Amino acid sequence: MGKILIAYYSRRGENYVNGSVRSLEKGNTEVVVGKLKELIPDADVFHIDTVRRYSDSYMTCIEEAKRELHDQERPEMKNHLDSIDPYDTIVLGYPNWWGTMPMVCYTFLESLDFTGKRIVPFCTNEGSGMGSSVRFIKKLCPTAIVEDGIPIHGAEAANADREAQQIADNALQA
Repeated sequence: MGKILIAYYSRRGENYVNGSVRSLEKGNTEVVVGKLKELIPDADVFHIDTVRRYSDSYMTCIEEAKRELHDQERPEMKNHLDSIDPYDTIVLGYPNWWGTMPMVCYTFLESLDFTGKRIVPFCTNEGSGMGSSVRFIKKLCPTAIVEDGIPIHGAEAANADREAQQIADNALQA
């Protein structure tokens, strides 16, 4: 079995949780990544983040995300990986924004060569599941093996042990 990378984008602060806006110390996706790191201790972790910070206001942030999607923007990433050559499997985590991944995840996927890599996606959401994100991952990484995504209800991220185990099991498959 080859090396595993857990790459994720997560937003802390104001988030939509079970029908209301609440402030979170850790984004839901980051909470799940914490569980994955315990289940796959040898995995490396890469936090996908943007240079330009989104608004602290949830309502403003979703409008920023909507504009990025509409304009097909590719936000600049704060940090970059030079290569993913050492990794056979990439666990990719993100929140569902407007039925897909945040656009910075597109930036990440387009910045590297995923040929022959396994991508195990998961997303946190408040009822929209994986949306069309897996389809877009397959389109962006046509030479990768993209597994079915695992959706996690964001409000349940802290208790998503079963889903985290399922993601880890998928990532650890040879």
